[in-house]
Amino acid sequence: MYKAPVEEIAFTLKHVAGMDEAISKGLLGDLGEDLVDAILAEAGRFATEEVAPLADIGDRQGARLVDGEVRLPDGWRDLYRNWIAGGWNGLTAPEAFGGQALPHMLNVAALEMWNSGSMAFALAPTLTMGAIEAVSTHGSAALKEKYLEKMVSGEWTGTMNLTEPHAGSDLGVLKVRAERSDDGSYRLFGQKIFITWGEHDAADNIIHLVLARLPDAPAGTRGISLFLVPKFLVNDDGSLGPRNDLFCHSLEHKLGIHGSPTCTMIYGDGKFGDEKGAVGWLVGEENKGLACMFTMMNNARLAVGMQGVAIAEAATQKAVAYARERTQGRAPGWTGAGMSPIVEHPDVARMLLTMKALTQGARAISYACAHAIDMSHRASDDRRHWQERAALLTPIAKSFSTDAGVDVASLGIQVHGGMGFIEETGAARYLRDARIAPIYEGTNGIQAIDLVTRKLPLSGGDQVKGFIAELKQIADGVRRSNLNGFGETAVRLDTAIADFEQATAWLIKTLADDKAAEALSGATPYQRLFGLVLTGCYLAKGALAEGADGAGDNRIALCRFAAENLLAETAALRDRVVNGAASLAAARILLA
Repeated sequence: MYKAPVEEIAFTLKHVAGMDEAISKGLLGDLGEDLVDAILAEAGRFATEEVAPLADIGDRQGARLVDGEVRLPDGWRDLYRNWIAGGWNGLTAPEAFGGQALPHMLNVAALEMWNSGSMAFALAPTLTMGAIEAVSTHGSAALKEKYLEKMVSGEWTGTMNLTEPHAGSDLGVLKVRAERSDDGSYRLFGQKIFITWGEHDAADNIIHLVLARLPDAPAGTRGISLFLVPKFLVNDDGSLGPRNDLFCHSLEHKLGIHGSPTCTMIYGDGKFGDEKGAVGWLVGEENKGLACMFTMMNNARLAVGMQGVAIAEAATQKAVAYARERTQGRAPGWTGAGMSPIVEHPDVARMLLTMKALTQGARAISYACAHAIDMSHRASDDRRHWQERAALLTPIAKSFSTDAGVDVASLGIQVHGGMGFIEETGAARYLRDARIAPIYEGTNGIQAIDLVTRKLPLSGGDQVKGFIAELKQIADGVRRSNLNGFGETAVRLDTAIADFEQATAWLIKTLADDKAAEALSGATPYQRLFGLVLTGCYLAKGALAEGADGAGDNRIALCRFAAENLLAETAALRDRVVNGAASLAAARILLA
């Protein structure tokens, strides 16, 4: 059974991501270490004792569509009500609407634990938090006044309605249409697919944020508007009015996250109301909806990264526990009676340590991204620097962490052997759940395109160059530390950072030479190269922080393992970035 790693999470927040320094500088308001520890402890308790025990029930039963209504798995409705009672939905929301305005770092740490408990359950508050941010940033005063308080409390949940059957990731071809009404509202017509928690029985109302196109809108993404469309219309006094003209047509039958209702939504076919058309209100300006939705999508991308971290942590815990108990054969050097636990076999130990290293690396990357977001809002100076740092880290946090979630969950099945392929052990669920995360909120390939074409050029390339300089300082810190146990870590970090620096310089020059196809041929390998280097450096940063206090043997050992076993891949990745385009272009004839 999953147990929230509260101490590890707190250490990474404080000593690797930068929370301690932010607190000491007074950048996080009245937030102190004691309050951080208390919030993390209670979030961990909720995840361990209340969420995790219902995860298997959610996986087996799944969400069900019964007589046009979606029913959640047994116990989930009460679980969600307990979530509301705990006040968890409003950790980072504005105080004016009942939120606590706490740092993003604290929220993503809590999200990790809830997703480890059950990713399918945690998707509901994840989407609601993103919707809150979009409405609070771009909504009119009237929309904020009418909707935010109950969204912040969790009494009403939120969704994100982007894609359609023909569109996939190409939002420029969306067809859902919106028509203006005389009273200032709009009427929406059309179909949306893959709408997470688009219908359910846990909340009193569901607030849909829907991308749609006005009749006179320009073509492509420049002609998309964003609308707030509630399941139930809301009266002026805040009470619920009649049902809006929208409904869940069907639920997707998915590989994983079975407890999460993934809906096909129909807007405006006349099923509810006196006339056809789902009533909605504009968020932001007409034809500028994609920019508004990106506020929610950027929030969601980091949250999805946390799902990768969460699955990796849960899968690692399960695999380590199994390997300690399962006996088979006699490992080299085993002196005990009978068969040895499989954790004693070198290959199993290698898999488990790889799982630990990838999990802790992905956690540090994601928390560092959250720290940059916090500083972009709270730092008194250098806000542009922190905005760019958050932008640079977001595609890495999303892609590397979700890839790690899949890789770690797969290794977890391998550690279990044949028993991992049997559903009853629970190892398979983690892989099934993890597999969606590299796909949604912008596939990891799209993240790589964004990273290379939009984020590397920030400040003329100075942002990423400055970041590389910071990583070199970490490697130098290892070299100067005189701590026992680092082995070849400093040398391996130097080599990996050099690979990263060379690949970065090549990409920036190739883009400047207007050779986008060549640059994009290496975008995904570059994205992994970036994440592996950060993993090695952040593990070293944590080892140095704990080693300075006279401890840290375990962190140093894991850091050395990652440096000497995982970072050798960076050379091959650099080569793929720099030299892979020609062979890719030549081989594409095979796909014609």
